[in-house]
Amino acid sequence: MTLLIKGMVCNRCTYVLEQELTALGFEVLDIKLGQAIIKDTTDFSQKLGVIKTMLKGIGLELMYNKNQKTINRIKELVEKGITLQLQSGKPTKFTTLISGKLHKNYDTLSALFSSAEGITLEKYIIHRKIEKVKELLADTEMSLTEIAHLLGYSSQAYLSNQLKKHTGFTSSYFRQVKQEHEHTLNMQMDEEHTPH
Repeated sequence: MTLLIKGMVCNRCTYVLEQELTALGFEVLDIKLGQAIIKDTTDFSQKLGVIKTMLKGIGLELMYNKNQKTINRIKELVEKGITLQLQSGKPTKFTTLISGKLHKNYDTLSALFSSAEGITLEKYIIHRKIEKVKELLADTEMSLTEIAHLLGYSSQAYLSNQLKKHTGFTSSYFRQVKQEHEHTLNMQMDEEHTPH
């Protein structure tokens, strides 16, 4: 998420702003005069007021980019598309979904997204799908084959390669995390029910 900021004039501004954003709980990815790039958070819109207040307190002002609403809407549609895909088992055509809902040419929206976010829309969609795969592996009993089918991957092997490429880990790692978490929970429950 890129924040455009008015009033930044020196390196001290960037230093102070980074400290303040970090204190508010944001992960600052990059900061330079006129802008700060922070890691996306799902509750960003709720925190916008807090950011504006903090900026005002240090003599800066948020320039709300008119394109930011469109970017946020694209992100919402990506999440919706992934959810629809999981529910129906049918691949979502993101180009059709996004351009249809926003009534704009997909290439135009994609270019806007890339310039604002520093990542192509296609890569963003892949990233969000991989996050969902990790979640499903850790939180459900679904096999990688089932997940690949539901999320529209051509094969389990292709998804396995994508997972390794984007996270550095195999599906068995995420399964192991799930088992270790369950084991820890079971041990805690056993301790609670053991008479002392």
